[in-house]
Amino acid sequence: MWVARRVLSSVAHSRQYAGQPSLFRRPRPGSPSEMELRFLQCTCCWRSRIPVIGIENLNATISTPCEEDNTEEHAAPLDACYTSEQRDAILTLLNNASVTELAGIKLLRGRKSANIVDYRSKHGPFKTLESVVNVPLLKHKSAVVVFESILNPVKKEKKVRIQLAKFIRPEVDRSWLEDANSIVSLVCGTNRIAWAHVGRGMTVMEWQHLDCPNFMKGTYMASSYLNDVSAAVSLLPSADFYIIEKPSISVQNTALFPIMAHMRAVEAMLFALLEPRNLPQDTNIPPRVLNMMRTAVGRHFGLMVGESRTSGAQTVRRLMTQSVTQKMPRINFPPEMLVKYRDWFQMSSRRSEGEALCDALLQAVAFYELLSESSALNHH
Repeated sequence: MWVARRVLSSVAHSRQYAGQPSLFRRPRPGSPSEMELRFLQCTCCWRSRIPVIGIENLNATISTPCEEDNTEEHAAPLDACYTSEQRDAILTLLNNASVTELAGIKLLRGRKSANIVDYRSKHGPFKTLESVVNVPLLKHKSAVVVFESILNPVKKEKKVRIQLAKFIRPEVDRSWLEDANSIVSLVCGTNRIAWAHVGRGMTVMEWQHLDCPNFMKGTYMASSYLNDVSAAVSLLPSADFYIIEKPSISVQNTALFPIMAHMRAVEAMLFALLEPRNLPQDTNIPPRVLNMMRTAVGRHFGLMVGESRTSGAQTVRRLMTQSVTQKMPRINFPPEMLVKYRDWFQMSSRRSEGEALCDALLQAVAFYELLSESSALNHH
């Protein structure tokens, strides 16, 4: 059996080898024995011997004290890869960032960011980059990725198109919408179509509705529907975009299926009649007709109760009052329009006629205001 510990004990206490180089004792530099071949001996017979090559490395490994682990020389592998400015930047962030701030760095989500804070609270701030590897769950390769992420953070650009898609379909570039001078907001009811023509300066230029006697009658005759929808389209003013309300009727609610079928039929005809035909296949030409989610408008004005939307008549009355009493109202109404509709949005028998007008106006206001909010988020 070949045991180094036994050899050390025997050699260390044997007079026979006293003062001579042993397996675990390096000879003095320059001494003749430094060049001699040394051996491991069998502990049973002490006769069999195995020559040992490069025994200095073994001596150095066993005799090196552990306190050298924390020296600056031992930290060189990681620290030497970065300049002093880069090391200072990395250590400053790791020593001062909170758990939430650390979680924003690549590979530091979850438990690793908490481990960094726990480690520096127990052991003090990190003094070298190599010391970061002592943090649980953070090994050498992970530490390198973390350091590079700190030095070269990736700026996450907010995709405004995704924000717009929450209330506008199909998806379009925000720049196309911002260049629009005016829009026509359309809302389809069960017996009428209402619209509001609103300019970029938040001024109502037209606010109308048209009764459609063939809606929800009989067997939904396509020709009858087309006559009513075409009559409404012929009265619409010219605008850059036509925004059609997208109702939020659940398919699972079978009792509302006739209304949903009606809404979809009118919506499809409006798209077909308002969208220009025979356009060149150019992706830079934006669609002229867009859908706006009814629930998005309801949430914007605080009209949602659960998943249902309440009447917007009170909100419209407030907007009309602000147009007269405030210098900078949310939307401006011409005086003659205020006189015409001042009694339309009361709790009276004419409420059903006013609801479609309310929805068309609120949709136009929400469109411009939500577009402005998305633009502000994009610039920030």
